[in-house]
Amino acid sequence: MLKYILYLMICHAIIFSGVSSAFAFADGGKDCVKCHTRDDEKIKRALVDMSPNATDIKILSVGNGPLNGLWEVGFEIGGRKSLAYVDYSYKYIIAGNIFSVADRINLTKESFAKINKVDVSRIPLKDAIIVGDRNADHKIIVFDDPDCPYCAKLHGAMKQVVQERKDISFYIILYPLPFHKEAYAKSKAIVCEKSLTMLEDAFAKKELPEPSCETDVIDENIKLAAELGIRGTPAMVLSDGTLVSGYIDAASIIKLVDDRK
Repeated sequence: MLKYILYLMICHAIIFSGVSSAFAFADGGKDCVKCHTRDDEKIKRALVDMSPNATDIKILSVGNGPLNGLWEVGFEIGGRKSLAYVDYSYKYIIAGNIFSVADRINLTKESFAKINKVDVSRIPLKDAIIVGDRNADHKIIVFDDPDCPYCAKLHGAMKQVVQERKDISFYIILYPLPFHKEAYAKSKAIVCEKSLTMLEDAFAKKELPEPSCETDVIDENIKLAAELGIRGTPAMVLSDGTLVSGYIDAASIIKLVDDRK
């Protein structure tokens, strides 16, 4: 049963779902922290052994975990990057979030963001829809789907940010998800007109006109998102390549920008 669970975890880009298991080995390696020699091959073998059908695992990074006795392992499989913890004996693997109670920080999420950094230079902005001043010092790229409710919610937060901070702007890349059947045509119509108003109409559930041009921009956006490992919306890419998935409020967006100054 455990092998089946881990197999699904790896093949579908680990969904971190709990912390209780993470503490099972909190004290297990204290005696060998200073004396243990890391063996990357054993770490890889431990991951492969738990998922025998996933032999193409590529280890991206190995470092000290946030708890004594654990290695923190970044890896990639099937083009998806993920994170797990392997104990010093190479007998146990932990898939779950580890939090710092004192700081109220999700340590796993922070490490996950580091291994999923995006190459910002690969994202063309000439067809982006801009919210804020295009000459703002801090530019945030946002992958949006016009039929995504959390994109609409984030859009409200973005407008609040640009009202409060003239030095921050957002460049929206239209990325319709395949299960939103009308999103592709809407995205194409918005890109044809380069219209922020049309995007906001879509978020407001208003009917949009048919696309007024022929363009491959949306197809290229879909292809690029897949190559960058972006599989959901909304997804924000900060100036340093940090990928932030899902909705966050205006204050959190501003803090992310200020933390990178």
